[in-house]
Amino acid sequence: MARQKLAEAVLAEELSTLEGWTLAGDGLSISRSFVFKNFSEAFAFMTRTALAAEKLDHHPDWSNVYKTVDVKLNTHDAGGLTELDFKLARRMNAYYGA
Repeated sequence: MARQKLAEAVLAEELSTLEGWTLAGDGLSISRSFVFKNFSEAFAFMTRTALAAEKLDHHPDWSNVYKTVDVKLNTHDAGGLTELDFKLARRMNAYYGA
């Protein structure tokens, strides 16, 4: 299933609604770090996000070190950002409580 890459104006509008996320210099991805009280909370967040990602069939590039989860979102087959990236970012913010 081909996904539609968002135009720059739409990217700016979408990004303005997302707390904590930043656009990469090349405009092809968004990223955020989530910091928790401990490893268990970080892992619970990742588990919850993984279930949402499976339902969306859209998976993050991420890493976890102790209580920090670093996330980068983009849509590889579109060569940039799509609505799926922002949908998953909004869910992640909700899970985080932002």
